[in-house]
Amino acid sequence: MIIKPSNYLQCKKEGCSDILRDNFMVPDLEVDTEKIKAIMIAEVPPENPYDYFYANTDGSYMKTTLQAFRDAGAEVDTILDILNMGIYITTAVKCAKVGYGIPTATVKYCKDILAEELKMFPNLQVYMLMGDVAIKAMNYIVKEETKKSVIPSGSTYKIRYNNYYYHGKRVIPSYLMTGGNYLIEKSKRVMIAQDIREMLGIMNDRK
Repeated sequence: MIIKPSNYLQCKKEGCSDILRDNFMVPDLEVDTEKIKAIMIAEVPPENPYDYFYANTDGSYMKTTLQAFRDAGAEVDTILDILNMGIYITTAVKCAKVGYGIPTATVKYCKDILAEELKMFPNLQVYMLMGDVAIKAMNYIVKEETKKSVIPSGSTYKIRYNNYYYHGKRVIPSYLMTGGNYLIEKSKRVMIAQDIREMLGIMNDRK
C-alpha cells in the first residue's frame, strides 16, 4: 500500500515537555509500505525543518546518514535511494528537543505515535535503534505488550553483539547517526557502519 505517513500520524500535543511542539515532523512523501523491510529509528527531528531526513539532501541529518550508509558500502545519494533499498527512517520523538536531553515522560508519550508508525509496515525484518532514546522508546513499546524489554540495560558497545528479537524480527541497538558528533566519534562511526551492514545482510538473506 502506498501512503504518506504524514497523513496518518498526528499528535495531540499533550503529555510531553522540553520539545518544540510546533515542529512535529514525520515523513511527508509517498512510501510503499509493503516494500519496507527495515526501519531506522533516530532520536528527534532537527530544530530546522530544512535539516530533516526527508527535506533536503544537503540537510545536516541527511549528510551524515548518507555517509553512514557509504561507510557501510552502500551506494546512496538521496533518501529515495535508501527507501528504494527497503529502508524507512524516522525518529522516536517527533518534535525537536529544547535542551540536551529528552524527558522520560516525553519518550513514553511519543512512543504511542511511533507504535502506530511501526504498524504501517507489514513486512519489517529489522528494527535499527539509533541511540538511547530510540532504544528506550522501543523498550516501552515492547514492554507494554510482553512486560519485558527487548534490549537489556547497559552500554550499547557491550550489548550490541548479542541478537535481540521482537516477533521474530531482529532488533539492533546502535548509535545516533545525526549531529556533529557523528564525524568526531570515529569508534561509533565504525560501529554504525557495522550495524548497517548487519541490517543489509539480514534483508538480503530473507529476500
